Amino acid sequence: MAQFSYFFLFFFIYTINPCYSADQIDEFSTIAFDVDYFHGDYSPPSPPPPSLPPLPPSLSCEEDLNGIGSLDTVCELNSSVNFHNDVYIAGNGSFHVLPDVVLSCPIKGCSISINVSRGEFRLGQNAGVFAGTVFVSAWNASFFKGSVVNVSGLAGQPPSQTSGTPSGIQGAGGGHGGRGASCVTDNTKLPDDVWGGDAYSWSSLDKPWSYGSKGGTTSKEKDYGGEGGGRIRFEVEETIEVEGSLLANGGDGGVKGGGGSGGSIFIKAHRMIGSGSISASGGNGFAGGGGGRISINVFSRHDDTEFFIHGGKSFGCPDNSGAAGTYYDAVPKSLTVSNHNMSTSTDTLLMEFPKQPLWTNVYIRDHAKASVPLFWSRVQVRGQIHLSSGAVLSFGLAHYASSEFELMAEELLMSDSVVKIYGALRMSVKMHLMWNSKMLIDCGADAIVATSLLEASNLVVLKESSVIHSNANLGVHGQGFLNLSGPGDMIEAQRLILSLFFSINVGPGSVLQGPLENASNNDMTPQLYCKLQDCPMELVHPPEDCNVNSSLPFTLQICRVEDIIIEGIVTGSVVHFHWVRAVIVHSSGAITTSALGCTGGVGRGKVLNNGLAGGGGHGGKGGEGYYDGSFIEGGISYGDADLPCELGSGSGNDSLAGATAGGGIVVMGSLEHSLSSLSVYGSLRADGESFGDDIRKHDHRTVSNIGPGGGSGGTILLFVHTVKIGDTSVISTAGGHGSPSGGGGGGGGRVHFHWSDILIGDEYVPIASVKGSIDTRGGFGRGQAHTGENGTITGKACPKGLYGIFCEECPIGTFKNVTGSDRALCYNCPSDELPSRAIYVNVRGGVTESPCPYKCISDRYHMPHCYTALEELVYTFGGPWLFGLILLSLLILLALVLSVARMKYVDGDELPALMPARRGSRIDQSFPFLESLNEVLETNRTEESQSHVHRMYFMGPNTFSEPWHLPHSPPEQVIEIVYEDAFNRFIDEINDLAAYQWWEGSIYSILSILAYPLAWSWLQQRRKMKLQQLREYVRSEYDHSCLRSCRSRALYEGLKVASTTDLMFAYVDFFLGGDEKRGDLPPRLHQRFPMSLVFGGDGSYMAPFSLQSDNIVTSLMSQSVPPTIWYRLVAGLNSQLRLVRCGHLKLTFGHVISWLETHANPTLIRYGVRVDLAWLQPTSSGYCQFGLMVCATSNENVRHWSEGQERYIPSVEQSRWHGTCRRDSVGSSGATEHLMIRQKIFGGILHAKSLITLKVKRAICYPFSFLVYNTKPVGHQDLVGLLISMLLLGDFSLVLLTLLQLYSISLLDFFLVLFILPLAIVFPFPAGISALFSHGPRRSAGLARAYALWNITSLINVEETSVKFNASLALIVLFHNAVAVAVTAFVCGFLHYWIYSRKKHMNFQSWNFGMDESEWWMLPSGLVLCKIIQARLIDCHVANLEIQDHSLYSSDPDVFWQS
Repeated sequence: MAQFSYFFLFFFIYTINPCYSADQIDEFSTIAFDVDYFHGDYSPPSPPPPSLPPLPPSLSCEEDLNGIGSLDTVCELNSSVNFHNDVYIAGNGSFHVLPDVVLSCPIKGCSISINVSRGEFRLGQNAGVFAGTVFVSAWNASFFKGSVVNVSGLAGQPPSQTSGTPSGIQGAGGGHGGRGASCVTDNTKLPDDVWGGDAYSWSSLDKPWSYGSKGGTTSKEKDYGGEGGGRIRFEVEETIEVEGSLLANGGDGGVKGGGGSGGSIFIKAHRMIGSGSISASGGNGFAGGGGGRISINVFSRHDDTEFFIHGGKSFGCPDNSGAAGTYYDAVPKSLTVSNHNMSTSTDTLLMEFPKQPLWTNVYIRDHAKASVPLFWSRVQVRGQIHLSSGAVLSFGLAHYASSEFELMAEELLMSDSVVKIYGALRMSVKMHLMWNSKMLIDCGADAIVATSLLEASNLVVLKESSVIHSNANLGVHGQGFLNLSGPGDMIEAQRLILSLFFSINVGPGSVLQGPLENASNNDMTPQLYCKLQDCPMELVHPPEDCNVNSSLPFTLQICRVEDIIIEGIVTGSVVHFHWVRAVIVHSSGAITTSALGCTGGVGRGKVLNNGLAGGGGHGGKGGEGYYDGSFIEGGISYGDADLPCELGSGSGNDSLAGATAGGGIVVMGSLEHSLSSLSVYGSLRADGESFGDDIRKHDHRTVSNIGPGGGSGGTILLFVHTVKIGDTSVISTAGGHGSPSGGGGGGGGRVHFHWSDILIGDEYVPIASVKGSIDTRGGFGRGQAHTGENGTITGKACPKGLYGIFCEECPIGTFKNVTGSDRALCYNCPSDELPSRAIYVNVRGGVTESPCPYKCISDRYHMPHCYTALEELVYTFGGPWLFGLILLSLLILLALVLSVARMKYVDGDELPALMPARRGSRIDQSFPFLESLNEVLETNRTEESQSHVHRMYFMGPNTFSEPWHLPHSPPEQVIEIVYEDAFNRFIDEINDLAAYQWWEGSIYSILSILAYPLAWSWLQQRRKMKLQQLREYVRSEYDHSCLRSCRSRALYEGLKVASTTDLMFAYVDFFLGGDEKRGDLPPRLHQRFPMSLVFGGDGSYMAPFSLQSDNIVTSLMSQSVPPTIWYRLVAGLNSQLRLVRCGHLKLTFGHVISWLETHANPTLIRYGVRVDLAWLQPTSSGYCQFGLMVCATSNENVRHWSEGQERYIPSVEQSRWHGTCRRDSVGSSGATEHLMIRQKIFGGILHAKSLITLKVKRAICYPFSFLVYNTKPVGHQDLVGLLISMLLLGDFSLVLLTLLQLYSISLLDFFLVLFILPLAIVFPFPAGISALFSHGPRRSAGLARAYALWNITSLINVEETSVKFNASLALIVLFHNAVAVAVTAFVCGFLHYWIYSRKKHMNFQSWNFGMDESEWWMLPSGLVLCKIIQARLIDCHVANLEIQDHSLYSSDPDVFWQS
């Protein structure tokens, strides 16, 4: 038990004073410390460990404390207790101080110790503990709302050998965590050198256990100083709840005494909650006391506690309160120095930082002023150093700036704060952010610490007028971004090096500067090489390491940076960009070395004794000054224009105030490492300085208006790959202006573009885009002084093909085959090598050799001679004459071959020779077989013809505008076999069915405009469909109710609809049913007279007039005329009708009337029959049909023919005829017309007189009728075939040549012609060959249809149609199309010629437009002529093919009838 008590006692003593040691520590005097030994390095001494306090006996709960219960269980204190000595309360239970109960020992240094380590300590609401020292050890501790533990102003003696209590009667504040303030003003000292009580206990700030110090007094008689703060220490195993206040503030000293410094508060627990306040602030007084120290060692914090460690207020100097104390959070290892926004100039000392383990974060905030006074010290943390809200962090002593400091952290964050370095700084952080903050580096005059290095590997950002300033050398390095965000942001030094960043952004209003403006001239000032004739090699061959080196000529260097964006100002004497990829100078940005060059220099102008001088020289000579009638020589020109690197020279005398300086030098890149790109939208300046108009002052001496000339411009040396100079940008090395009294103007400087790796040939890209200005002019001389000469603008010598400063491609039409930049090296290309239709073209990389490349003025011309496709073909075969001769020879040869082939083919394919028919045969085989006629006898239909009553013809041409229709009134011939009402209904139904739809006519109208052959095909297709509908209706749908015959109605055989093969007209036949029992039906032939036979066709080339003689007509006519006579008559009549042309009926019908009178009627009257040409069935639109009117005659020699008789043909001379159809003058026609009226036949006989009044409507294809029409055969088939062969080949050749010509004009014209009527271009030759080789009747029409695609849908209904007619039809359609193509070619050619002849060709010489452009009309004209001749020959050829029996055209009737 005794051993346990001894151990417990030792543990308690160690807990009260952990710094206790058995060894006695020697005394330490700050006065005896040799400060000069470390050149001013000041290190306050560490205090000795406090002595072990006496251990009073433990009090009991009920007897000593008047409480309830026991300390081994629960002791509740329900009444206040005052103590006068140290108190020790211990037990194994809990100790509860109930609400409103106070434990008090109001004696300085009095200690209240409570040890309930196994129980719980509670300080109830509004309860309190007051003493000099309060120590609580418990399992849990709770300080309820309103409770307070207050040791303020109750401190015992501070540690010995410390100087926390100020001496003297200045009323200074006491020191502890921070120095006490001093309101004493000493002009011989800096504010930083004046303070009150010093700081101490730095080494134990993690477990503070020192009393605060007493403040000083202002009176020798009485000590008015405030007492220091006491000590609070809580050691809690689990949770501590702080809802009340823990106070260890320094005591107030009033207006006559300094405030005491704050005490110490240390809390150790596992968990902390609550929202109370913990304060160890300094006391108020004449000079405020320094803050104390607070340390929290809590693993799990869930509190919202307020901490106060600020210094006390200074009534004697309100702006200088006591320094802030320290707040240390042990678990995250972070240190906070905060002065609660109380301004101060008194330091909180940050002594040696721990090296193992490192602190995590250091926060200096709220106007706290911290100082690292130890020389050669390192401030290193693992996390961030954060300065904010007016905080100040200083390194070293202002009087002894001869040390180097290290700052190492992850982040250095500065917001409204200042970092001061007295000496040099080596900073290494990952991120450095500044917001309205300053970093000021003052190296003094010690060259040893003249270079500071700031390294931020990731990011450096300056915002809101942040400044990094050094009065010596400064290097800023990083691997990420350096961003000067906006106005006021600045990095400046006497020599500034920025390196290793990925990107540097100098924002609008920001400044990079080196050297400093208006800096004193000392060892730190860069020394310029003004006296050197040759520039230092480091400017063009800089070192690769980018280190800060004061021996180099640079004053500002940016090295090893990818991208530099300048929107602010970069200024210095020698500005160098080394190993940089891209530089962009925006419109608000500027790189300037203006007036920062030499005040003397090689080119300084001469100076008179009165200070008047000529201008400085550099790229150009300085202007001469003028004074009192004499000129003062300006400075000389110096340097190498091809590689300039000199500073500009000044003017005047250095000893005079009026000296001006030349421009500095800007070097971008180097010979080894050029900039990839330079984009300038702002300015690059190295201008010389101008002398102002006003009186200047320098070194406090006044200088008169007589002054020097202007300084010369400096140098801008650019090692670049590409340059872009914007519209408003300026690159200037202009000279300065002279003084008003006659100073000469400064000479212009030098600008040089040293291009790197200029690509040539096809890889060339423009290396410069220059829209702004480059100025090297000389400055103005004032008065009568002269202006300085202009400087130079040069570029590296350009390779072949390029010229000028910016190595542009030589102008079009020139070539350059040597290296150099002079424009004269681009020689003109020889003009004789350029074709007439060609222009010179630009070639990437320029033209390096002759001949120069060119191109044709249009894509329609082809290289190398700029010929059209047609001209290329012509000149390939030796020129126009030789080509024409070759083509003609080839055409003749091929035509002969085709003719021979045709003759062999036709001979092999001809039918056997025609043999004369035997007399008495039913049909004479010698008669021609006409493809357009349906002449096949149908002997098996005889019974049908015997029951035929009447043929009723449809009226109208069967077109979309006027379809077929039947008249309503039944004719007299059928009035006895039909019911009139039913017949009229039948007529209405037939007429409705025969009508076309509106859309069918619309399609026809559109196609008629676009392509008439398609319209004709569409019309034939609809006609065929309409005929099929009419046939089907009458055959199967109509019930024949209009017929009286029951048998006809039952068998649907009384009515039949038929038409001609050309579908031009149709008719309805009426037949008897057999049950009429009428002897007068069917009527005989003579009973039908006059009888009309209507022609088929419309007189066009496609459908000529023809008489359709079917078996019914033949059977009827055989009652009077032998069939052979009738067949021969029909054949001859159709041959004559073949020559009738629509549109020329008055002329062509006259030949038919004559033929009828000379050939037909003299023979027919022998049989009592006469035929006349008549017009029939007129319609309201003016359309009428043409045909024959057959009537009987009164002839004495009428021969009666019966079937089986021998053929008898009387001679014309022996025949005489008269009777009812006599044609003597008008009588016969009148008789016939009388019979027509009686038979209700509407029309009239056509004779020579009536033809004059005949009115005919024009067909849609009438414009082509003067080229192609039906002609009479003329024979000579072989000769015609040969000519057609030649024309076909010539046509084919001309079409191809025309297409080539149109393709040469434009691709649009080519497709326009090709697609208007494509088949006219694609198939004229094969279609012509098809027609040429067609001969004889052929049942298969497949090949012809393939060549007549335009009309295929209109031809397939006629299976018997021969290839001859199909081929001729194809040819005429193709001819029409080819004419349209020729017309289109004419239009395209004329428009092309008119446009090109009027157009001003600005991009080629006038002589390139040759006269051959006017020959565009030749090929289309030849094509039209060929088509016209070809059309006539084809017509003759087709006519020969269609009519094999030429006796049909004989003018001798005997020959005609005997053949």
